[in-house]
Amino acid sequence: MQHHPTAMKGLLLLFLLLLSRGQRSSACPHLCSCHGGQVDCSSKSLTSSSLPTSFPAGTTDLRLHNNQLSTLPNGLLDSLTSLRSVSLHGNPWVCDCGVLYLRAWLLRQPPSLTSHLGVNCSSPPDLRGRLVVYLSEEEVLESCHYWYCDLALASQVCLFVFVVVQTALLVALIIFLRKFKRLSKEAKRITEESFTVEEAQRENEYAPLKDSSF
Repeated sequence: MQHHPTAMKGLLLLFLLLLSRGQRSSACPHLCSCHGGQVDCSSKSLTSSSLPTSFPAGTTDLRLHNNQLSTLPNGLLDSLTSLRSVSLHGNPWVCDCGVLYLRAWLLRQPPSLTSHLGVNCSSPPDLRGRLVVYLSEEEVLESCHYWYCDLALASQVCLFVFVVVQTALLVALIIFLRKFKRLSKEAKRITEESFTVEEAQRENEYAPLKDSSF
């Protein structure tokens, strides 16, 4: 029985792809240390943008404490079905819309998993110090709008400054045009007066000549 070469290449490519995925899923994330099922990413100054996008599938103890995490990406912990311990304290959690995934994940955990301990809000001010797991959904959704308000206020201030500047420029332009018009009238008057004086002088010069001709 002969196998088609294209089919053999496709099976080989699929095998290599699965193998590479398996290797990536078991690899220790950058900046973290791994020992058995323990993945220690604590005290690495990790932010929400520099946090590893995945962890080994067999992780049982995940340490993310004492970093600069403000949110967790949606679905980050959902595939870690073997987790028995997660430390998340010592991070400046921002309790706005971005904390909804972390709050929902904490609520799904059994009471024996004390991951919620020390997971306190750092901002906004009215929620500072509150445990994320005990926030009501209404509080979180309401806090989602506080930065929108700041943005709206800043936009209004910028618009007000823009209007004031435009008004000042318009007033300056009107004053300039009025001054220019006044100067133009003054220049025209002076020119006319000079022309009249010159005409009078010419007439005075020609008058004796006319008289002498008689």
